[in-house]
Amino acid sequence: MNFWSSFDKIVGALQAGGAQLVDRLQQLVQSVGEARRNVAFTVAMIALSAKMAKADGVVTHDEVVAFYDLFEMPAGEEGNVARLFHLAQQDVAGFETYASKLSVLFADDETTRTDVLDGLFYIAKADGIIHEREIAYLSRIAEIFGIDPVGFSQIKARHIRGGGDPYLVLGIDMSATDDEVRSCYRQQVRETHPDRLIGRGVPEEFVKIASDKLVALNKAYEQICAERGI
Repeated sequence: MNFWSSFDKIVGALQAGGAQLVDRLQQLVQSVGEARRNVAFTVAMIALSAKMAKADGVVTHDEVVAFYDLFEMPAGEEGNVARLFHLAQQDVAGFETYASKLSVLFADDETTRTDVLDGLFYIAKADGIIHEREIAYLSRIAEIFGIDPVGFSQIKARHIRGGGDPYLVLGIDMSATDDEVRSCYRQQVRETHPDRLIGRGVPEEFVKIASDKLVALNKAYEQICAERGI
């Protein structure tokens, strides 16, 4: 399925009356066969970004730019994305209801749920700071997605300004040996490669998520190596 070639029809289907957006999304995902994860992930990112903007109360220019940078959509699709973004903001369903149903859609794939959260962090930090209300929003989504506090802290550490605790970013204890640090780093890099992301059913347009995560992992590893002299 060429996702963007049929995006106008997808938005039209979601815009049809008679049900909440989240319910229409669920019906749509169930009807598109093998492409369902592609569709669900894309619409989830747009809708939850809209919900986050509403929760924060302010949509900055930087966040809008980051939103379109993350999607890397074909020329001419901006209007359809804007339609869906507006539709999600106006939907009466709260973000918790929406996130809960998305968690069911991705029930067998925590990695993809993490991808969604990484994408939301990418947008939230675009204006140079992740605001407290955005952190609260993202923390609640992580909880609904079944991501424990440690996992959420690791994700957050990858996105805070100036870099977080490098050991937390890599998900390894400070007492780890040099060999364990190298092994953990290499494994994280392998799992974060854009090809792995696409292989999980995430659209190619979202490889920016993987690229952003790789930058954070590389910086964390370089910092640890510098501190240890390895």
